[in-house]
Amino acid sequence: MTVSLVVWGVVLYVLLSSVVAYLSRQRGPQGGQSMSRYFLGNRSMGGVVSALSYSATTYSAFMMVGLAGLTYKGGVGALGFEIIYFAGVSLVSIFGPRFWKAARRHAFVTPSEMLGKRYGSRWVAVAAGLTALGFLIPYSAVQLAGVGYLLSGMTQGAIPFGAGVVLATLLAIAFSFVAGIRSVMWTDSLQALVMIVASVLVGGLVVARLGGPAVLFETIASRAPQMLQVPGPGLFSFPTFLGLTIPWFFFAISNPQVSQRLFMPKSLAALRQMLLIFLCFGLVYTLVSVLWGFSAFVAFPDLATPDLATATLLASDYVPPVLGVVVMVGILAAAVSTIDSILLTLSSIFARDVYGNLRPDAPERRQLWVGKAVIPVISVLALVFATLQLSMISILSVAASAGLVVVVPATIGAFFWRRGTATGALLSILGGVAFVLWMYLSGNRLFGLNAGVLGFPVASLLFVAGSLLTRPKATATTEGFLPMSSD
Repeated sequence: MTVSLVVWGVVLYVLLSSVVAYLSRQRGPQGGQSMSRYFLGNRSMGGVVSALSYSATTYSAFMMVGLAGLTYKGGVGALGFEIIYFAGVSLVSIFGPRFWKAARRHAFVTPSEMLGKRYGSRWVAVAAGLTALGFLIPYSAVQLAGVGYLLSGMTQGAIPFGAGVVLATLLAIAFSFVAGIRSVMWTDSLQALVMIVASVLVGGLVVARLGGPAVLFETIASRAPQMLQVPGPGLFSFPTFLGLTIPWFFFAISNPQVSQRLFMPKSLAALRQMLLIFLCFGLVYTLVSVLWGFSAFVAFPDLATPDLATATLLASDYVPPVLGVVVMVGILAAAVSTIDSILLTLSSIFARDVYGNLRPDAPERRQLWVGKAVIPVISVLALVFATLQLSMISILSVAASAGLVVVVPATIGAFFWRRGTATGALLSILGGVAFVLWMYLSGNRLFGLNAGVLGFPVASLLFVAGSLLTRPKATATTEGFLPMSSD
């Protein structure tokens, strides 16, 4: 593996992705720009493109860098952790059609706007929006850090960590600006195909060069049998496992860059197609990422940083250089896909739910301008956070999800509890955020449990208590939300 080969791989990826982004702009619907056109693709996306984009956005640098690193350090427990997330995708089958119908009925642009309308309070939308902004910027930084670790590790430091972070930031900004979500979704589709094909081929090759699956696991069993035993070699205890998996289970409805995708398919049939393709993609990519982590452990058992497992393996003699660069491009693409999706979601949330509610007289074209203007600002904040190189990628990802999970009780209540109120929603979001931050910043545990375990039940109790003590606002609506309402 040479630096020039890595650089040429990145250059070719940038050129090809730029062409796809430009063509997506040409294919886009004609007419003036609007929030719906720019951030939702005019709600006209097909099932296959939606599925590939959903996959690329969800399965980010976390998988081949973070999950592989978690497997390298935590053994088979990492597979259980990711399978819990995979089980949580079933929530899309429950909430996906409801999100889609409500968004069509009321022309929602963001999930926060949806909650504000349901509970009849702009402050619910503002609170949910600020929560997303607060916790998704660190999650964006995780993706940037993944690119930095990857390029630095594959070139043995010739490409500095910071250069990889800056490159990913610039690409995400560029793809976001070209045509909004249309360019992101079409480049996502290309990136998802590269991700899955390259990772399966090279993962299979590495396992074969290590003697095949049987030899691989025999080696692990003889060298470190605890890697194949639940809960693993010390990283996972049962409370730790719960703290990681509970926020991850609700990822599909707690993370707005994912749940906003439920507004975009052109029909319910396209939404169902998106979910089925995504499930197949996710199962394969999960198994490949875990095998990749085990392979790195067999080949290089003494790495100081688990997040370097993938980069070290790709740069080794186990992987032909050209194929290694292809996988690298796939991981880079996955990270950029997640970052630009988050940028668009956060910019739409800031424009629609924060600025739009603080300035309700602002026309939509002004909101769109504000949304575009904050994209570089959010990007720089994420870049600064990424340069801190805090903790393991996988742990930081879950910490962000633990903060976002406090919005879930109000989201569930929006569709299944007529008695839910704006006060309950506000109390659960603001109180839940305060509780999660207190737990993380102070390092406290209650009953031996961390914020990842307790955040959701605390927010749920606050939502139920606040709703029972108050009445729904006259401005609240159940139309398009609850089963007995008009569809």
